[in-house]
Amino acid sequence: MANSRPPVSAEMDCNGEPWDLPLSVKRYVEAYMARFDASHDFQHILRVWFLSKYISANEYEFIPTPQGYNITALELAALLHDVGDKKYSTPEEISKHPVSKVLLELGASPELAFKVQTIVKHVSYSAETKDPLAVEEVLLQHPELAAVQDADRLDAIGAVGIGRAFTFGGAMRPETNMAETIQHFTEKLERLEGMMKENKWQGSALGVSRFFARGGKRRPL
Repeated sequence: MANSRPPVSAEMDCNGEPWDLPLSVKRYVEAYMARFDASHDFQHILRVWFLSKYISANEYEFIPTPQGYNITALELAALLHDVGDKKYSTPEEISKHPVSKVLLELGASPELAFKVQTIVKHVSYSAETKDPLAVEEVLLQHPELAAVQDADRLDAIGAVGIGRAFTFGGAMRPETNMAETIQHFTEKLERLEGMMKENKWQGSALGVSRFFARGGKRRPL
């Protein structure tokens, strides 16, 4: 079947994708995330986007894989990783506005749209705990997932992560008390250390895990 997309031009990058696709996606995500509370707002997206690029540049960019490493896919997946988040979206909304459809409407190729959709589907903590073997398989095919996962998890720990946890609890579960949010730390946040894909970032998660293990109390100086 002939490719119906236009040939590469001055408006396309070297891979035949619109050169301004990341900017278009960023604008879409900013509008989309405006309805979310501050635990999952556009600032969270920007932090994950920045961290993903930083991690990529320092750790993953030159990983030898048959598929290569696609920086554009990484950026788009970081920007779109919370679009269709089941915590905020109904199943109907998720099915009507999948990430791949958004990308296709903004001019992305079907190949890139599928790749980003696959990465986004496997970023979350719940996706990995539910089916870790599936995530391992996706990592082999789409190594960009590792940087996006690590970036998203780094934003879930430390002072920012604690603030986000309480913000989410107050916004989405107002009937719960602080003790239940603190329980979330032991149920999820302490486990992130062992789920980081790059050893360099496990140290950051390890410090948080030890902090929570001591009941949130600092050791005396």
